[in-house]
Amino acid sequence: MGPEIFAALLSGLLVGLGLIVAIGAQNAFVLRQGLIGEYVLPVVIVCALSDAILIAAGVLGLGTLISQSPVLIRIATWGGAAFLLVYAGLALKRATAPESLRADRHQKGSFSAVLTAAMLFTWANPHVYLDTIVLFGSLSASYENETRLAFWAGGSLGSLGWFSALGFGARLLAPLFARPVAWRILDGLIAIIMTAIAVSLLRGTTG
Repeated sequence: MGPEIFAALLSGLLVGLGLIVAIGAQNAFVLRQGLIGEYVLPVVIVCALSDAILIAAGVLGLGTLISQSPVLIRIATWGGAAFLLVYAGLALKRATAPESLRADRHQKGSFSAVLTAAMLFTWANPHVYLDTIVLFGSLSASYENETRLAFWAGGSLGSLGWFSALGFGARLLAPLFARPVAWRILDGLIAIIMTAIAVSLLRGTTG
């Protein structure tokens, strides 16, 4: 591996981590799945693979098309906000319903339902398009051929590494979440995060 390719790979990795390592809807969902031990590997794969596809789309130039389509951005924004508000309501219900707070009484969701949620948290979130397609697309413009491919690979590896750490590393917090109050706090925070993101999206469409 030449120095230019390695530098592009490292740059993509750092940009990917910088964009994804933050408290957001997708991360909160992966964390909760890791804590309850429900289909963690499939969720990590779906989220990481989706990011890799979106980053590739940005590197290939789709970001310019999306950024020039206000109607497409508005539709994605309203749809994403609606989904986040629904999930926030479900999290709030879990936080306020005593029978849902105990981890040992958690009822596992169906495999298809969990993977659908993972897909929606990625593909129905306008922020994901701005971060992966638009931003990665603009940053990749300074690279060519092999170095551009390395930049994409670095960003994809950053996404895979982060989601793996978040999903499987959540088990280290299992003793803490053996207490019902911890689940109440987590679901309460998730409800707040989802609502805040949805509100910020809606404000952006009216601003």
